[in-house]
Amino acid sequence: MGTMDSGSYVGGTDVSKKEATEMREKFYQFMMGRNGVDELARMHSWLVLVLLILGIFTRLGIFSVLALVLLVYMYFRVFSRNTSKRYEENQKYLNFKYNRTVSWNRFKKRMAQRRDYRFYKCPMCKQEVRVPKGHGKIEITCPKCREQFIRRS
Repeated sequence: MGTMDSGSYVGGTDVSKKEATEMREKFYQFMMGRNGVDELARMHSWLVLVLLILGIFTRLGIFSVLALVLLVYMYFRVFSRNTSKRYEENQKYLNFKYNRTVSWNRFKKRMAQRRDYRFYKCPMCKQEVRVPKGHGKIEITCPKCREQFIRRS
């Protein structure tokens, strides 16, 4: 049995650098043409971790079962050879994530402007119109459809 300096210690055996390189090459060969870890898989792994922690603290088995099912699905996607289908799934997730981020940023911006402005929707085209507060009843012209409506600012 060699020393720890001669290589890596893996699974109770010493592994030389040459053997470690060979294993790495075999893994690379195995993963050729497979999907691998993408953003959706990363999100699944975080969700699995959260479900497992919830299962530990609540002692409800349903969280562990859900985590196991999600983990199996995640590894199915990672090792899948149908990369076009997995790419499509990942793109749907990324679009969903982008839309949530945009709407959250829009909400934060609106909350920051709430003190100085009022927001109204045009009755015709539903375009959101921003007007300054404190001017009493005003006639608002929609910039999109040119509909005029009266509201209190």
